[in-house]
Amino acid sequence: MRALFDDYPPGEAFDEMVRTGGIRETAESVVSGMARLGLEELRGRAEYLRTTYIDQGITFDIGGEERPFPLDIVPRILRADEFAHVEQGSRQRVKALDAFLDDVYGEGRCFSEGVIPRHVVVTSPHFHRAMWGVNTPNGVRAHISGIDLVRGDDGVFRVLEDNVRSPSGVSYVMTNRRAISAALPEIAAQHRIRPVDDYPSELLKALRAAAPSGVADPTVVVLTPGVYNSAYFEHAMLARMMGVELVEGRDLVAHGGHVSLRTTRGLRPVHVIYRRIDDEFLDPAVFRADSMIGCAGLLNAARAGNVTIANAVGNGVADDKLVYSYMPDLIRFYLGEEPILASVDTWRLEEPEAREEVLDRLDELVVKPVDGSGGKGIVIGPRASQEELERLRRQILKDARGWIAQPVVQLSTVPTMIDGELRPRHVDLRPFIVNGGGDDIYVLPGGLTRVALPEGELVVNSSQGGGSKDTWVLAEHTPVHPQPAAPPPAVTQSVKMSEQVLSRVIRHQHEQQQQQSQGVTSC
Repeated sequence: MRALFDDYPPGEAFDEMVRTGGIRETAESVVSGMARLGLEELRGRAEYLRTTYIDQGITFDIGGEERPFPLDIVPRILRADEFAHVEQGSRQRVKALDAFLDDVYGEGRCFSEGVIPRHVVVTSPHFHRAMWGVNTPNGVRAHISGIDLVRGDDGVFRVLEDNVRSPSGVSYVMTNRRAISAALPEIAAQHRIRPVDDYPSELLKALRAAAPSGVADPTVVVLTPGVYNSAYFEHAMLARMMGVELVEGRDLVAHGGHVSLRTTRGLRPVHVIYRRIDDEFLDPAVFRADSMIGCAGLLNAARAGNVTIANAVGNGVADDKLVYSYMPDLIRFYLGEEPILASVDTWRLEEPEAREEVLDRLDELVVKPVDGSGGKGIVIGPRASQEELERLRRQILKDARGWIAQPVVQLSTVPTMIDGELRPRHVDLRPFIVNGGGDDIYVLPGGLTRVALPEGELVVNSSQGGGSKDTWVLAEHTPVHPQPAAPPPAVTQSVKMSEQVLSRVIRHQHEQQQQQSQGVTSC
């Protein structure tokens, strides 16, 4: 079993599979299965995964170029108790985020009671005064959330940032699971892995629950910017799997405080819009007048209570990284509880003492723009040139509100196939949380593991060239088989045989998808 990892260098960061002197207990059965396959067979299956994703069009836009989304052959393993902690902490955080958003666009108790300064919120570029006083039908504003988690040297999960605008990546969780289950069938079959295919039904249930009151059978649509959006694959997949219409702004019409969908049979009322368009482009009558991908009048319909926009407009204020630094206090304030998931230590550069300390330590810290996303604008001090640090210093002095600083977190590593060899690469984890209101909060088992593919890289974002892994959350009492129940497929001799086995699985899945697509079309 160990032979496969004889030349594997764990590095200085916490490695989730390999520890000094051996394999971690959680990963033993997976490593044993891969060892029986051998490195050559593992390489062949990894190559097949790559070509499969190209053939299926599972891509992500990087710098204006559509590329296959890299999926690594080695799954990430989480114990049941490890993920139970993540589940509890994610539910708690989403409840607090929802309460905060409802408060800042309403009564504002967090300001009057001194939990967070008012100027921190109202100066956020994502705070929209147009949403003040707009109530949501079931009290939910963050219907879908993605909480980004990292593990440091101690192996403890910490929240790195919140995503309650329009978190993406859940489609890759589901496609990764199907692909890895087909690529490593003999290993997957030996483990009780919590499923991820409940997500579309849980999402649809939450969206229907958010419909305006009095609507018995709400019409739900997915609103996409169009085929040129980097996440269009995900928009189309979710719409198909939920059995709802995928629409663009031009397909909708807002009239008299209501929203309708243009069809060949006339206008059809729409009650819930799962939008994948940024606030600024959603309603040209309120935000950017030059938007060609939104629909004028959507906000008026939401104000009138005749349509629910998920996630709610204005949620981006909770994604602001300066607001993030107040989240432990906000959890205590709204829920009366201590945070289950810790946050990464953060310096607020608008505070003079913190700013002075950070400016003296720029070469030691990570400095981030508060409204940045996709890893853009981040400066990792120990790796930055003197010129970059001086430019950053000037930017901070010009706009201290726009930046926060954090210590460098050595993200945990997981073995990853790089140029045919297993090497440690840094990872994060994005659990997806679906909020149906009250205690009806579903956390997708595992979530999206993103992996930074260049050696030593700490920025894992897909838009920066990162890849992904299938995340296996093991159910309790998962049996561990030191030997397979049946001989593994005879694929060790050639990659061609593995292609034949896997292609049958992919072809069967494709036929099922075609049938589902036809069913959606006929509805």
